[in-house]
Amino acid sequence: MIRLDKQHLQIINSHAQNTYPEECCGVVLGSISGDRKIVVEVIPTQNAWDSQSADDFSGSDLDRSKKRRYTIAPREMLQLQKTSRERNLNIIGIFHSHPDYEAIPSEFDRKYAWQEYSYIIVSVQKGQPTDVNSWVLDDNSVFQQEEIRVEEKV
Repeated sequence: MIRLDKQHLQIINSHAQNTYPEECCGVVLGSISGDRKIVVEVIPTQNAWDSQSADDFSGSDLDRSKKRRYTIAPREMLQLQKTSRERNLNIIGIFHSHPDYEAIPSEFDRKYAWQEYSYIIVSVQKGQPTDVNSWVLDDNSVFQQEEIRVEEKV
């Protein structure tokens, strides 16, 4: 289960809406207690996907458009890792949007996901955020849906 408050969800939805028709992305900071992840902050990032990013991933058939792919720049990710450590937090997840598609992981999402992270995906239909789901990889590298608990204030 991943717990976040309404403000976190609003930040994710706003970022997804503002970047439409491209995918948005960002980092989820928090803590882990047993099988529960507690979100402390969500940090929107720039979608750094470009032709060079596509070349860095295996497979020549990759979509080179930000409308179907995202990446967080390595330098930005390193800075966010440093910031989270300084605040005694962890990066516990990544969020991104699926413009005009369901809030379910793609094969690309699965192939490049890390098991320890939650992957929050927001579906944006015709510019409006709709469904939000969270996913985690199991031991067989298959995404399993993770319960999202939205609270007034975490």
